[in-house]
Amino acid sequence: MGLKVAVLMGGASYEREFSLASGKNVCAALEEAGHKVVPLDTTADLVPTLRSERPDVCYSALHGKHGEDGTIQSLLEFLDIPFVGSPGSVCQRAWNKDSMHSEMATYRAITGEAPIASWPQGIYLARDAFKNMGAATALDLVPERVIGGFPVCVKPAHGGSALGVHRVDSADELGEAVLDALSYDSAVVIEQWVEGVEIAVSVLGTGWDAYALPPVEIVKKSDMYDTDARMKPGMVEYVAPVRLESLSDDPSTAEGIRAEIERAALEVYRAYNVKDLARIDLIWDGAQARVFEVNISPGMAENSLFPLACKAAGLSLSSVLSELVEQYA
Repeated sequence: MGLKVAVLMGGASYEREFSLASGKNVCAALEEAGHKVVPLDTTADLVPTLRSERPDVCYSALHGKHGEDGTIQSLLEFLDIPFVGSPGSVCQRAWNKDSMHSEMATYRAITGEAPIASWPQGIYLARDAFKNMGAATALDLVPERVIGGFPVCVKPAHGGSALGVHRVDSADELGEAVLDALSYDSAVVIEQWVEGVEIAVSVLGTGWDAYALPPVEIVKKSDMYDTDARMKPGMVEYVAPVRLESLSDDPSTAEGIRAEIERAALEVYRAYNVKDLARIDLIWDGAQARVFEVNISPGMAENSLFPLACKAAGLSLSSVLSELVEQYA
C-alpha cells in the first residue's frame, strides 16, 4: 500500500519556476509508484494544511531560498513530519557557497583521509560591507586576493540556477557584476575562474552507504552555463554518462579520472553529512576535480541532471523516489 506524500513546491524564491517543474515531475513519479500525492505550494496556508492532511512523509522540491537554506527542513522538524533529504543544520551549511574550505578541513581532520576534491579559492563579502563600509572602494584589491587574478567568477554566496553569476575579465566589469550578484543575495563570492569539463555528480544514500550515479557532462553552446542557457531549449547538451574522450585521449586514463571525479563528489557529500540525495557540481580542470557547490535539492524536472543520471544508471526516477520516501514509513 502506498504512502501519503506531501510534495512541496513553488515557494517565493527566484527559482520558483524551476521548483514547480521539479514538483510536477516528482508528483508524477510518486503517483506512478503507487503513492497518494498531495501537492502543496508553500503559502501561508502550508502549516495548517500539513497538520490537517497528516502526510506520512514530505518531499521538498523547493529550490533556492526557503527550500535549500534549512527553512523548510527546520519547519518540518518542528512539526515532527518526516521528510526526504538532509536536516536543516546540514542545509544551512551547504547553502553557503563559502563554506567549502571549513567543511572539508574539518572532515579531513576527523577522518584523516587523503584529500581528493579541490575547490576554487575566493573571497566572501557581505552586502552591508558595500552598503555601509565602503567595500566598493577596495575592489582594486581583487586581483591580489584571488589567485591568478582575472578572469574571476562573481556570484551570490547563496542560491542556485546560476542566477547572478558572472565571468569578469577586467576591473572595469567588476563593480557591475558585484551589484548584480548582490541583487539576488546578501553576500557575494569572488573566486577563481575555472575552465574545463563541467560535470554534475548525483549521489544517493547516507554516510558510507552513499554512492555516486553516473556523472553527467554539461556541454554548453554559449560562453557560460548560465540561467539563460538552462532555460532556453538547445543551448545546452547533457551527456550521461560523461564522455571518456572529454576526460582523456587514453581510455584507461579517462576511466581513472571518472572514478576520481566520483570519489571527489562522495568526499564532499560525506563532509557536509548530506542525507538521502544531492547533486555535486564540479569542473574537471585537467588535473583536479574542482567542486563548486552542494545542491541538497537537485532539480527533478524531466530534463534535469538528477533524472538523467538515474536513467544512465538504469534506474527509473519513480523507483528511486519511491525508495526514498518508503524508508520513512
